[in-house]
Amino acid sequence: MSSSESPAASPLTHFDAAGQAHMVDVGAKAETARVAVASGVIRMLPQTLALIESGTARKGDVLGVARLAAIMGAKRTADLIPLCHPIALTRVSVDLSIERETCAVRCTARAETHGRTGVEMEALTAVQVGLLTVYDMCKAVDRGMTITDVRLLEKHGGKSGDWVAGSATP
Repeated sequence: MSSSESPAASPLTHFDAAGQAHMVDVGAKAETARVAVASGVIRMLPQTLALIESGTARKGDVLGVARLAAIMGAKRTADLIPLCHPIALTRVSVDLSIERETCAVRCTARAETHGRTGVEMEALTAVQVGLLTVYDMCKAVDRGMTITDVRLLEKHGGKSGDWVAGSATP
């Protein structure tokens, strides 16, 4: 590219025309209701799952503590991800369910706001923090637990509209 040419705009919104990382300007965006749902699992030994299910883990109510940690994680996302906007969340709900057939705990988080930017990162962070908390509370008996399949399931609102995992639209 010659010195008179400007670089092409990046399809990645967190980079400016010069390729420098920046926080996206959302000032001109319309405020809309925004929702994101994310999910992930932590796989473990059957005896670890039994401890969680029975409520006899040494550190206490694993799923209850993980639920609170996930909510706190959603609220602190902008402190953890450098280019995320601080968002006034209007709701965060977290479900932790036991999946006996795969010896796993599934965490599903839903984040909501009414604002200028989406809440995908808040939902994803909630899931990760919730699953990490399960790991932390059970690592004394099972250091081989695996966190996997963390992904966005759906998002609603904003200029790009709705997106659901597995749908035909990008």
